Amino acid sequence: MTLLTNARILTMDADMTEIERGWIRIDGDRITALGTGTPDDITGATDMGGDLVMPGMVNPHSHIAMTLFRGLGEDVDDRLFRYILPLERECVTADAVSTGARLATLELIRGGVTTVADMYYFEAEIGRAVADAGIRGVVGQTLGNFDAPDHDSFDQAFALTDALVDEFRNHPRVTPSIAPHAPYSTGPEIMARVARWAADNPGVPVQMHLGETDGENDWSREHGGTPVEITDRAGLLIPGLIAAHCLHVSDSDISLMAERGVGVAHNARANGKGGRGIAPVTEMRGAGIPVGISTDGPMSSNTLDLFSQFAPVSMFQKLRGHSRKPMPSRDVIRMASIEGAQVLGMADRIGSLEVGKQADLIRISLDDPRLQPVYDIYSTLVFAAGPSDIRATMVAGEWLMQDRQMITLETARIMSDARQVAHTFGAKIAEIDRRST
Repeated sequence: MTLLTNARILTMDADMTEIERGWIRIDGDRITALGTGTPDDITGATDMGGDLVMPGMVNPHSHIAMTLFRGLGEDVDDRLFRYILPLERECVTADAVSTGARLATLELIRGGVTTVADMYYFEAEIGRAVADAGIRGVVGQTLGNFDAPDHDSFDQAFALTDALVDEFRNHPRVTPSIAPHAPYSTGPEIMARVARWAADNPGVPVQMHLGETDGENDWSREHGGTPVEITDRAGLLIPGLIAAHCLHVSDSDISLMAERGVGVAHNARANGKGGRGIAPVTEMRGAGIPVGISTDGPMSSNTLDLFSQFAPVSMFQKLRGHSRKPMPSRDVIRMASIEGAQVLGMADRIGSLEVGKQADLIRISLDDPRLQPVYDIYSTLVFAAGPSDIRATMVAGEWLMQDRQMITLETARIMSDARQVAHTFGAKIAEIDRRST
């Protein structure tokens, strides 16, 4: 049994209950009681010292092994074709993916993210890294019609997905997933095949980029519809689909997505850095679509913590609305917790601090001068707090970090391994630059 006392608690339940000074009891991996004041029996209690305790944050879309690409070619317009794709073809191995994923899990825990959804290559390695770190993850095998480092054909990609499902089918924290890359990079026929596969594998989530780029819109027009419409015709706009980005969606697209029960992973910072536009998040949420806040890959947004996403999420919607009113801070934190859990189909287990739910929570210190005074705790979290304010991270009742000290991961070894892979990548980049001059 774990008992946390003297905590300021944000439950993120349906009533957005806040407890100024309260306690939480955890038995095994679940929350069994919580309340205000002090419990009758405080034997073995851990005093939170007035720190904030809230649900662990949920990042519903990323490519976590791309920590190894962080900061690469930032100001190069064609960096995808000049650097990223050649590096993926020639340098991305199972070992490299494992190294990048372990660096990512270290960053996620330190940033208060307890659940992440990922889609990339050698996804079994990512699942193992997530499992070893102790966090919760949805791990999706990517399928695409480009040169992939782990498969040469769609048949091979489906076989890798089957193996991924077999390995993690009954894992308590790692959920296997299938991840067609995007409509334009799979095509209607493969999307239809994925839809049939998903019907034969109930409970396995589907992740996909959707409505992300101008090029995708050009492709979809040639196929007689919007990306959302073409996905629907293929039978893949299904309940629980985790649709990433959704920048280019019309009002009719939004209505269709809501009707089909799709969830959206919103990547404000990555979209802003790429100059791709601002997603109509206010309209999607207004239509009843759950929208979570995600980072995309570290190549795109540079970080995996959600704090760096919060201000852009709020400000971009305010810019669209020409007003301070859109996307209030309370909604941002809701999207980062319970709404992100809804996107992943996990809201019955995580995303809020309630009796019966998994004990996934974080402890946040409010001691730094930049966080004081606190008039609105949600505003403080959105516009002033950062990952360094996370003091402790717990998943399924187990502490993964306490007082900024990692428990489940060897920080020095992970950092050393990542630097070695980065050295290999750097040599390849230098070779690419020499060939192009």
